[in-house]
Amino acid sequence: MKPPSLWRFIPLLNLSGNEQMAIDQWLLTQHQKYNHPPTLRFYTWNIPTISLGFSQQKKYPPHWDNLQWHGKSIDLVKRPSGGRGVLHQGDLTYAVISSQFEGNLDEVYRQISQFLVLGWQKLGVNLSFGKPQRQYLKSSNCFALSTNADLIDEQGNKFIGSAQLKKGKFTLQHGSMLLQPDAELFEQVFGTLPPKAVLSSFPTTETIIDNLINAAEECFNCEFIHQPLSAQEWQSIVDNLN
Repeated sequence: MKPPSLWRFIPLLNLSGNEQMAIDQWLLTQHQKYNHPPTLRFYTWNIPTISLGFSQQKKYPPHWDNLQWHGKSIDLVKRPSGGRGVLHQGDLTYAVISSQFEGNLDEVYRQISQFLVLGWQKLGVNLSFGKPQRQYLKSSNCFALSTNADLIDEQGNKFIGSAQLKKGKFTLQHGSMLLQPDAELFEQVFGTLPPKAVLSSFPTTETIIDNLINAAEECFNCEFIHQPLSAQEWQSIVDNLN
């Protein structure tokens, strides 16, 4: 067996959607062009935000431009990856940036997503891969239907929706874990209630992340170096935002 590879782990960040997407894009570029190590990170969104998949950014429900929650506007942000609209509120997002996974899009999805399956299994949640559904591209709601890139619970409810951006062998995969969304806001955005929660009560975010880190080390045969973004890295990311 090969010795474990060294990966970077960036501690949890709670930021705006534009900042989170800029970080993911920056990490992919750094890995692709500047020998930055493979990276795993988790993050949350500091205000409710809808992220739009690359192919959806010119056509989405018009009322999304005027949504409000608790008197404040809902942000819209463009993802560099594909997929449909995701409401980020009451969720936890992950991002994996790596070049070690080989195969086509679906094969890489499955390889990366194994750490999610294993990590949540240790938390008492059994997940499996969804199946392609023709209606998916007609839906504005990522969580309305599952694809073979998504993870569903034993009742068939979608729990984790993922999307990818590939640059040759270099892959950014990020996705949303639907923990405790506000049902009223979800219905306001998508016109339907969110999928039923996989657990009646969830562990702390810290516990979830610890389990997923351990699962990633096992699935990816890696060791993590915990390293927050430096001031210099932040400046590089901010420069790309402007």
